[in-house]
Amino acid sequence: MNVCCYSVIMDLFSLRYLLFIIICLFLYYLPAGKSERRRLVFPRWVILLAESMGFYLLTGRAHILFMLTTACSVWLGALCMARLQESCSLKIRNAAGKDGTGALTREDRKRLKARTQRQCDLVLLAVLAVNFGILAWLKYWNAIAAALGSGRASALLLPLGISFYTFQATGYLLDVHGKKYEPEKNFFRFLLFVSWFPQLLQGPIGRYDRLAPQLLQEHDWDSHRAAEAVHRILFGLMKKYAVADLLAPLIAAVLDSDVSSVPGSLVVFAILMYSAQQYADFSGGIDIIMGISSLFGVELTPNFRQPYFATSLGDFWRRWHISLGAWMRDYVFYPFALTKSMQKLGKWSGRRFGKHLGRVLPAGIANILVFFLVGLWHGAELHYILWGLYNGLVIALSDLLAPIWPVKPGSGGRTGHLLRIARTFLIVNIGWYFDRIADFRSCMTCLRNTFVRFLPGEFAQAFQIRLLINMDRFTVFGSLALAGVCLMLVLVDSIQKERYPDRISTDGLFSGTAAGRILAAWLMITLTLASFLFSVSAGGFMYANF
Repeated sequence: MNVCCYSVIMDLFSLRYLLFIIICLFLYYLPAGKSERRRLVFPRWVILLAESMGFYLLTGRAHILFMLTTACSVWLGALCMARLQESCSLKIRNAAGKDGTGALTREDRKRLKARTQRQCDLVLLAVLAVNFGILAWLKYWNAIAAALGSGRASALLLPLGISFYTFQATGYLLDVHGKKYEPEKNFFRFLLFVSWFPQLLQGPIGRYDRLAPQLLQEHDWDSHRAAEAVHRILFGLMKKYAVADLLAPLIAAVLDSDVSSVPGSLVVFAILMYSAQQYADFSGGIDIIMGISSLFGVELTPNFRQPYFATSLGDFWRRWHISLGAWMRDYVFYPFALTKSMQKLGKWSGRRFGKHLGRVLPAGIANILVFFLVGLWHGAELHYILWGLYNGLVIALSDLLAPIWPVKPGSGGRTGHLLRIARTFLIVNIGWYFDRIADFRSCMTCLRNTFVRFLPGEFAQAFQIRLLINMDRFTVFGSLALAGVCLMLVLVDSIQKERYPDRISTDGLFSGTAAGRILAAWLMITLTLASFLFSVSAGGFMYANF
C-alpha cells in the first residue's frame, strides 16, 4: 500500500470538510422540534448563510471580497432596474390624474418606456461588465501575462467557484431584466443564493426561482432523504476515486510526452480512458455536491442525464453539464439568434438559398458563438477554444446537412438507435483530443496517428514502453482492473436510469430493498478504499479549475 491508512482516510473524506458538514447539519437541524420554544429567534436560512460564509472563509478568505462584489453589484443592479420601471409606471399614472385629464399621449408613454428601457439596459450592461470583467481579469490574466512573457504570470489565483457564482448571479440579473420575477429586496437572502456552499466547487448553476425558495424554506430531518443522499455521495466518491483518479496517471503517461512515435491504437485507448475520467470526475463531483445539498433538504438542478447514450452531438450537450448548457441557451443562444441582424440574415439567405438555410443559419452561427464561449470559459488556452469551435461547427453542419440524411424518430429500430449512439460517441471522443492535449502540434499528431498510423499490432509494445516500464505493473493493471469494475457498475446503473427515467435519481442498480441499499453502500465503500492501493493521493476535481 502506497500510503498509510490515516492518509487514505484523510484523502478520501477530507476529515476537515467532513467535520464541517457534520457541524453544519447539527446546527441547521438543532432548532427543529415539536416545541416552538426550541426554535431560534431567527430563521434557519440565516444558519445556512453563516455556514456558506464560513466555508468560503475557510477555503479562500482572501477572495471573499470578489464574491461580495458580485453579490452587491447584482443585487443593487436588479433593485435599480426595478426602481426605474416602477418610476416609469408612477409617472404614467400621476400624469393621468384622478379624473383621467392630462394623461400622456400614446407617443409620450412610448418614449418614456423606451427611455426607461434604455436606462435599464445601461444598468444591466454596467453590472455585467463589472462581473465578467472581474472574471476575465482573474481567469485570463495569467494566460495573457504568460503569452507576453511577463514575470507576473502567477500573480493572480482564481477564487473558489468564481465562474459558477458569477454565472448564477448574472443569470438572476438577466431574469429580473426580462421581468421573469421581482428582485429580492433582502440582500442577505440573495447572498445565500449566490454563496450556497455545496455548489461552489463545480456547480451546478442554479436558477433563483428554483433554488432560493428551497434555501429559505424550513426543512426537517428526513431519514429516507438522508439515506438517499449518502448513497449518492458514496456513488460519487467511487466514480471520483476509483475511476477518475486511477485513470489520470495512465492517461498522462501516454499523452503528456512526445507522442510522435505513439501508435494510433494506444492514443485511442488513452482518449477512451480520458472519456471515462472526464465523466467520472465531473459527474462524481456533482453526485457528491447534490448529495450534500440534499442532506439540508435542498435539491440542486440535475447536471447529467446519461450523456453517453446521446444520439447526436446536440443531444449530448443537452445531457452533459445541463445547467451550463441551459444558461448558454437562455442568455446567449436565443438573445443572439433572435437579434434583428440574425433575423435579417436568415430571411436574406432563405430567399436566395432556400427556407432550410434561412431557418438554420442564425441558429448555426449562434451555436458556434455559444461553444466558442464555452471553450473560452474552460480556459484561455488555444486547445479549449478549438474544442469549443469543433463542437459548435459539428452541430451547425449537422443542422445544415439534415435534409441530406433525414432521420425520423425511431427509424432503424433498435439497431439504428445503437448506431446513432456509437456515431455520437465517436464524434464526442474526437473532440476530447482538443480538450485533453494542450499542445496543438501534439494534438494534430495524435489525430494523424489515429487515422493514418493506427497500427494495432504495435499496441502491446507501446503499452509496455509507455506504462509498464515507467510505472509499477501492479499499479497499472490494478488501476485498470478496478476502474473497469467500477465503470461496469456505472454503466449498468446508467442503463437502468436511461431505461426508467422517471425513477428517483439514486435508484438504479441497487434500488428497492433496504438490503440492496446496504449492499450497494458496502460495495462502493470497498471499491473506493481499494482505489488507494494504486494511487498516491487524490487530485482535485477537474471542473473546479474552470
